[in-house]
Amino acid sequence: MFYDSERFQRRGAAPLRLRKTLFGMGGVQGLDGEAHRSRKAMFMSLMSPDGIRRLSEQAEKHWRASIREWERKGRLVLLDEVQQLLCRVVCEWTGVPLPEAEVIQRTRELTALIDGSGGVGPRHWRARLMRMRSEAWLGRLVSRVRAGRHAAPEGSALRTVAEYRGPDGKRLGPRLAAVELLNVLRPTVAVARFVVFEALALHEHPESRAWLLEEEDDDAYEHFVQEVRRYYPFFPFAAARVRRDFTWKGYHFPRGRRVLLDLYGTNHDVRLWERPHEFRPERFRTWDGSPFSFIPQGGGDHHTGHRCAGEWSTIALMKVAARMLTRGMRYDVPSQDLRVDLSRIPAEPASRFVIANVRDAREPPHERAAAASTAGRKAVALPGPESPRGV
Repeated sequence: MFYDSERFQRRGAAPLRLRKTLFGMGGVQGLDGEAHRSRKAMFMSLMSPDGIRRLSEQAEKHWRASIREWERKGRLVLLDEVQQLLCRVVCEWTGVPLPEAEVIQRTRELTALIDGSGGVGPRHWRARLMRMRSEAWLGRLVSRVRAGRHAAPEGSALRTVAEYRGPDGKRLGPRLAAVELLNVLRPTVAVARFVVFEALALHEHPESRAWLLEEEDDDAYEHFVQEVRRYYPFFPFAAARVRRDFTWKGYHFPRGRRVLLDLYGTNHDVRLWERPHEFRPERFRTWDGSPFSFIPQGGGDHHTGHRCAGEWSTIALMKVAARMLTRGMRYDVPSQDLRVDLSRIPAEPASRFVIANVRDAREPPHERAAAASTAGRKAVALPGPESPRGV
């Protein structure tokens, strides 16, 4: 019912503070009708099988490079590192140039949009400042592409957005084009939170690690990724406004009323999921594929509705990450506070998941033994009940 376009609209549905930080003013999330279908088709054109394959290959390349860098760090915050990794990946994939000297700056800008979306005070105002900077950066880039001063790769998001024309035959203005480019970059970097929840799942449910290492097919990783997306929190709701008065199951919906769809609650509803508060990846072996029972990134149809266009790329990136966390690297999890506060939007482990003593799992045995001889040094304890655990 929430996705019935005769009853609900998205225009004006998201709170202003979300439009000023997370989504951007005028972005696809707030459109309806033909304007939405046209703009959504632009995004879905990027989600071809070949496009997803290239994204996965680029992600694995950057994971390998990051693992070599992490080996030299000793101790690191996984959320921070994966956000930077995915910033590199998505800029390469979309054709957005990212000089090495700007990686940290651009990562901070994109992550501020995500982290500030549910914040008040300094978190919120920092996100608004970072959005202005990001829109100015990408708006200038779009203008250079249109003027022929920068060659955007064929099929890239940069070129697709720069050349897109709406139902009225007009191009998006530079600022609005920047908003939609950010709607590719920003959600991809946000996948870092799902990656950290993958690491948390492997730590809290070691039987899942053993299961993934035993299985050789891709289905096991698919099921693990889907259960992480179902079990752990991401953004908690989707918003719409009532288009016209109606009554449903005895409840009156007046025109203009904002309505929230509980994403996390739906994914944990006992009427839809057997033992929903248990982490059980194997449940997806028999999942019926309903577009309305499993909605971590919205429900309904990707092409015609408001379900996240980047859901398939999210799954692909998470599968790469799961393989890297289980087969590509070894690491220790020091004592830290891994509690997840569901009142924080977006949610994350309190420690942002600290790891130490990263080793490349592909090292020759004699090199791995040498590294292991120094891996027993005492871990620095952080607040929390967890004890150090080697992975």
